[in-house]
Amino acid sequence: MHAPEPSNSEAELLAALRSGDENAFGALVDAYGAAMRRVALAFVRSSAAADDVVQEAWLGALRGLDGFEGRSALRTWLLRIVANIARTHAVREARTVPFSALDFAPDSDTDRGPAFSPDRFQGPDAQYPGRWVSFPASWPAEPDGALLSGETRELIAATIASLPDAQRVVITLRDVEGWNPAEVCSVLDVSETYQRVLLHRARTKVRAALEDYLTSESP
Repeated sequence: MHAPEPSNSEAELLAALRSGDENAFGALVDAYGAAMRRVALAFVRSSAAADDVVQEAWLGALRGLDGFEGRSALRTWLLRIVANIARTHAVREARTVPFSALDFAPDSDTDRGPAFSPDRFQGPDAQYPGRWVSFPASWPAEPDGALLSGETRELIAATIASLPDAQRVVITLRDVEGWNPAEVCSVLDVSETYQRVLLHRARTKVRAALEDYLTSESP
């Protein structure tokens, strides 16, 4: 199966980059630099580390341009380089964290406990085992203002930051950056099923944190 042909504009950009055109490189930085930094920040915990990741990624991309075959979009290829480098930097940042904790293999997601307490579900001897005993509480009738408040945004950010690494990265790319599932799977080299599992776990925990906060704030 042949790799898809790059678009005319992308093919022209690649040709210019391979010829050493500085203006073409500047255009590439303008187009993708901000996205590359945001991807780096999904893995590493400091702006300085993210800047290091992006700089290293640019160097790696320039060295690898001749080998780029167009099997993915140029943007996806660049972001995959960033993700691979950022993952390595994240391990260095957290020296006490084993490499597997930052791996995206399905058996590496060590946080497999339920996001809601087991007593929220009916037991194995109940008429409907596994179903809700008590559903998640309804949010206030008009939650928009609360959801848009600075305090609530801080809660969401803090909850995402506290998630296991794989869950944190996936929910950041999907729900904060607005990527589609195919982009996330391609950049992180995970299956659609596993990406969906990680996203579900992450969203459930954010939902639980919001439920606790909004119900405690309601009269």
